[in-house]
Amino acid sequence: MTRLYFVRHGKTEWNLAGRYQGAKGDSPLLPESYEQIHQLAGALQGVAFAHAYVSPLPRAQETARVLLADLGQTIPVTTTVGMREFDLGKMEGMTFAAVQEKYPQALQAFRHAPADYDPTAIGGESFPALIKRMQPVVFDAVAADATGAANLLFVSHGAALVALIQSLLGTPIADMRKDGGLTNSSVTILEARPRLPYRLIRWNDTDFLTKRLDPTDTI
Repeated sequence: MTRLYFVRHGKTEWNLAGRYQGAKGDSPLLPESYEQIHQLAGALQGVAFAHAYVSPLPRAQETARVLLADLGQTIPVTTTVGMREFDLGKMEGMTFAAVQEKYPQALQAFRHAPADYDPTAIGGESFPALIKRMQPVVFDAVAADATGAANLLFVSHGAALVALIQSLLGTPIADMRKDGGLTNSSVTILEARPRLPYRLIRWNDTDFLTKRLDPTDTI
């Protein structure tokens, strides 16, 4: 069966500072992130990818570039807005503390009660809207795998990938946070099926990272 490898981009300056980046904000990868991407590549040695699907945001583009260079694989790379991070509207660029003060209800729901999340106040994107734009990228990629046994790479973002992956596993929006978040430079692996739900092989694998993780590494 087709296997899907979902990679969260390397850690950025705003990740470290506790700022929301979202679909429009961005900041450079930290120097330490390059070493972590190298370690991710080491863990993926031996996996021959057929195609990569990458968010257009610079932090994801750079992660994919370094990862594929380390793997020594020259494969088709599709840049798609379908893999972009949540549009977080007015929250983007703000610190977590500032968002907690100004938009406490939206933040609480976004992080802990997705079914109750209403992005109207911040002018952001809803969970159903995000899933609607992300799932077709995966479905089309799987359908394009004529072998039925390819390894496909997706490089995207923490909050968006949690929602996408859980939706592919058949998880209701209310329970999307049940397995926690995703760590920078982590990989989550699914096996595609003819219809949903797909099968989870590995969630948020970071066993290959040598650094001691802290709360700013995972969202």
